[in-house]
Amino acid sequence: MDHEYFMTEALQQAEAALNTGEFPVGCVVVHENRIIATGAREGSAGDCPNEVDHAEMVALRRLISLKSSINFREVTLYSTLEPCLMCFGALIINDIGKIVFAYEDAMGGGTRCDFTRLPPLYQEKQVSVVPNILRQKSLQLLKAFFSNPENIYLKGTLLAEYTLHQ
Repeated sequence: MDHEYFMTEALQQAEAALNTGEFPVGCVVVHENRIIATGAREGSAGDCPNEVDHAEMVALRRLISLKSSINFREVTLYSTLEPCLMCFGALIINDIGKIVFAYEDAMGGGTRCDFTRLPPLYQEKQVSVVPNILRQKSLQLLKAFFSNPENIYLKGTLLAEYTLHQ
């Protein structure tokens, strides 16, 4: 698989989110070298942000809505930001076989979980994780977001400070 090609597609989703004032995270789901679902962060702009519509969750809902017989173990999910614990858990439970991400989430990344310390449902799951694909491009989008004084989502958090100081 061409990780850079598919991450570029995810970065386009993230850029589209940024252009609408949303937190710039994008995601694509790939099966047999073909994008079958996409997602971008929703619900982070405005006065009442939510923590449900992460790019990975949007893409996962779209993947499931295909009602396809695709074996999810054969699917690769590309995300411009390391999946948080909620998204990582949803991806594991749905048997996504591989996760590729661009930029590490220093504040809430879930991919470094020790499966041996988790309940049995999760211990039995296996997922391959590939970090740092086109990291700098994702970093640029996140810096643009955090540098804009109009964006208040996650302002002043560990992730914002970590990102702005690179």
